[in-house]
Amino acid sequence: MERSRAPRNRTLTLTDDEIAPLKQRLLTEEALPHHPDFLDKTICGDLLRVLPYLPDGFADLIIIDPPYNLTKDFHGMKFCSRSEDAYAKFLASWFPEVCKKLKPNGSLYICGDWKCTAALQRAVDQELTILNRITWQREKGRGAKANWKNSMEDIWFAVKDTDNYCFNIDAVMMKRQVLAPYKEHGMPKDWESSEDGNFRLTHPSNFWDDISVPFWSMPENTDHPTQKPEKLYAKLILASSQPGETVFDPFLGSGTASVVAKKLGRHYCGVEINEEYCLWAEKRLLKADSDSDIQGYSDGVFWERNTLAAQHHKTHPNKH
Repeated sequence: MERSRAPRNRTLTLTDDEIAPLKQRLLTEEALPHHPDFLDKTICGDLLRVLPYLPDGFADLIIIDPPYNLTKDFHGMKFCSRSEDAYAKFLASWFPEVCKKLKPNGSLYICGDWKCTAALQRAVDQELTILNRITWQREKGRGAKANWKNSMEDIWFAVKDTDNYCFNIDAVMMKRQVLAPYKEHGMPKDWESSEDGNFRLTHPSNFWDDISVPFWSMPENTDHPTQKPEKLYAKLILASSQPGETVFDPFLGSGTASVVAKKLGRHYCGVEINEEYCLWAEKRLLKADSDSDIQGYSDGVFWERNTLAAQHHKTHPNKH
């Protein structure tokens, strides 16, 4: 049965008329050997069968959001929780091959939760050099009666060459509200005053508390059960790639990595086995042609959670 949605629900859906044209945009696993032009494409197929047809060293940046070691139903494709050894074997079945697709000066990010992060660290450490672990706050989640509520996730950051990799710190500056403004000689120190309030530009750390997980009123939202926010991936892409370079996501899901890469002027390539998710990704990519906005990112800086919308409302009180 089709899900009933509230009138203001902006979750992406597909109409029957959209499905066939969107399917034509996909590069299928069967067609890939005969169509080597895979850039700016969504490849619908099994990752292990697709990887041999992708050239080694083509990606400047790889972002991976693999199935965590949890039982999860991805719209009919179920991933089952397994032992630590079995999950490690799962990672070993594809991660080394994915790393071959990274350029010598490329960077890789891989997402995980508390339960699988140790396995991810071990897998990454065998192939690349880990530079850091980002922890980001998921501000929504289910409560727990017999355990702490899970509201944090990790992203491991690794490179092939520690002496030669891209990192654009000035491209990911944060704009934070100053609650206790300090002045020196009567002038603001490291902050600026405006009619909308006092703000400071700061360098990001490896703890991110400004991310909003997609929900029903956000146009980027889909029904994917583990969709990553565009703002989250925008930070990774801006920091670790240059315009015109290529971003690769081997577990594309509903398309966030490709969509954000396109919005930020990068090439993209994503692999996803679920055809429905591929179609969602293609619809989002089409929408990006006319709307390159990324929630929480404006004027070249990342705003604290909920502050950008408030400032926009002050400036445009009648615009919804």
